[in-house]
Amino acid sequence: MHDRTNPTSTAVHRPSAQHALWHWATPQAPLLLAAGDLGPILRFYRAVHGLNQTQLGALLGYDKTYISAFEVGRRGLDDVGSRRRVCERLRLPPHILGVTDPADSDHRAMLQFGESTIRLAEIARQSGHATAAVEELWPLVARLEARVEDGHTEQDVLRLLARARVGLGVALGNVLPEERLSTAAHWTAKSLPIAEHFDDRAFLSYALRMHGNELRKARLRGAAVNRLQRATALAPDPDARAAVLPLLARATGALGNADLFDRAMRESDELLHSVEHTSLFNPFALHEVRLRGLVATGRAEVAVRLAEAAPGPTTAVAPQWHVIERVTVAHVRLLAGDRHGAAESLDTATREAVRQRLPHQLQRIIRTAGDRLPHIRGTACDALERLREEMAA
Repeated sequence: MHDRTNPTSTAVHRPSAQHALWHWATPQAPLLLAAGDLGPILRFYRAVHGLNQTQLGALLGYDKTYISAFEVGRRGLDDVGSRRRVCERLRLPPHILGVTDPADSDHRAMLQFGESTIRLAEIARQSGHATAAVEELWPLVARLEARVEDGHTEQDVLRLLARARVGLGVALGNVLPEERLSTAAHWTAKSLPIAEHFDDRAFLSYALRMHGNELRKARLRGAAVNRLQRATALAPDPDARAAVLPLLARATGALGNADLFDRAMRESDELLHSVEHTSLFNPFALHEVRLRGLVATGRAEVAVRLAEAAPGPTTAVAPQWHVIERVTVAHVRLLAGDRHGAAESLDTATREAVRQRLPHQLQRIIRTAGDRLPHIRGTACDALERLREEMAA
């Protein structure tokens, strides 16, 4: 059927998976693949990898003259076996060249499974079951990374991988203790090269937002503010800005930048009545962000006056926010000299942090209780030690 090249005279040039990382994810690639025209696909592949027709022929098992004929449309691939082989060598789903293939069905099933896994993992995390989210996302990330390493870099695979990495990093940020939170930031950071590549402001703003928050938790505050400011600038609409502004306020407060903190809070207040409430963007969560930022920027007396004016939690509030808010309120009550009220808040927070398996929040409780509430500190230390033992088992 075809004239194979002599392997002793022409070495088969197989581009590495690393070099091929983006070749089917460039803006022009989807148009070529949607058309399913072999000639333009081969020319595009050669251009991306810097191959001549002889080298591409060696890769596909054809003579240079066949490659030339394919590219100008004088020949086609009529048999299924040849089409399947070309797709395998070029790392393409077989349906691109009209082949119904079990591997292609597996690819589509993997994408559907991946979308469902990410969605269910986020629901689990928001419901206070971040450990379950991690357990679901680890194997998905590993499977997608193996596929990309093998050179299969279609847009849908790369986008799914970026979202899975973000989800894994954020879930780890809930279940890891403070000294290991850089691991969570590492995973969210791994989503950024993919997000940067696509011309999608909303997607990049989302990835920067989640990464910035994990950097803040890892106490890399300057970097966190940088990422979150960029996420705010890229946010394509008020809903997207509402998603990032509370995180920017938390990071600028932690950095001690009162001006940036106040600006972020003002805009959050302005948006509060015009966008849909979420687990973070709602009056209850914003109250906690405000209290913490006021204390961090040297305005504890203002925080004390506001501490008891907390709005009631709504159904939009994720369970972990009850713990976060109780610890912050306890800190403010201690600043006001109210040890009894602080102890009540921290006792509630400790029980809930244990139930939700939140070591980072137990560490916050330990710091907040300090020497003033030794009983609370001891209880939280014991709970944290038990949690560490369970995680190590």
